[in-house]
Amino acid sequence: MTPPGRERRAADRGAVAVEMALSVPMVVLMFFLIIGAFQIARAQISVASAAGAGARAASMARSAVAATAAARASVETNLHGRCAALAVTVATEGFARGGAVTVSVTCTVNVRGLTGVAVPAELDLKATATSPVDVYREAT
Repeated sequence: MTPPGRERRAADRGAVAVEMALSVPMVVLMFFLIIGAFQIARAQISVASAAGAGARAASMARSAVAATAAARASVETNLHGRCAALAVTVATEGFARGGAVTVSVTCTVNVRGLTGVAVPAELDLKATATSPVDVYREAT
């Protein structure tokens, strides 16, 4: 004679395999989404860092034209090969001793295949940074 409840356990045979078959794809999907979110956050941090470096480079230039060129060169160096499209805007209206230079960066990154799930193919990441023009620098 079998103990009571033994028949019930036999009827549950294979339940763990079914549960695993249902839960593993969801766990893998969440894993890929988390990796994608970290990759996008890392790209956003890189864009913000490049904008800051561009603003610093522009604030050390001797003229507004040189500031624009220095900012663009700095941003392009920092984001070399990471953007499908790169737009750099340098606001030099306040370029004078004690003024400020503002650099805006828009980087279009390709995220298709990044997470393994359907996401938009391109994402625009934007950052703006402002740096004061040194009041003690020599005038040219």
